Amino acid sequence: MSELTLMLIKILFLGVLWLFVIMAVGVIRTDLFGPSKSKEKRPKKSPQRKPSLPRGRRNEPRALVVTKGPLTGTTLNLTSQPITIGRAGDSTLVINDDYTSGRHARIFTENGRWFVEDLNSTNGTFVGQERLTRPQPITVGQPIRIGKTVLELRK
Repeated sequence: MSELTLMLIKILFLGVLWLFVIMAVGVIRTDLFGPSKSKEKRPKKSPQRKPSLPRGRRNEPRALVVTKGPLTGTTLNLTSQPITIGRAGDSTLVINDDYTSGRHARIFTENGRWFVEDLNSTNGTFVGQERLTRPQPITVGQPIRIGKTVLELRK
């Protein structure tokens, strides 16, 4: 191999090594400080009225409440639309947690009953102490754990 070829291979290797280091630093910075401000700013959508559930039985849950975790006290009104939970910005409930996947779980209603479904997340979704493997019905007050966050349906 000629010296020129060997020198070009060394320079290419050094460039790839620096690229890797820069990318690793960027990932670590994002994990420590969160996404940069320019990525978080998105044009605001015009408020849309979501269809509400028909008024029915008194025992039906009306809200999803965060009881533990960084978003403690957050309340989402329940409608007929599914609630998506995850790190992705387009989720209904965005949880910035190392143990939460981009599209982690979904809470939806079917035939008057509420269900929670794990969306093939890495760390799983738990109802009580049981890890979900399929959509499972949930009731008022039953704890749903996603990462460090615990949610409950409330009246």
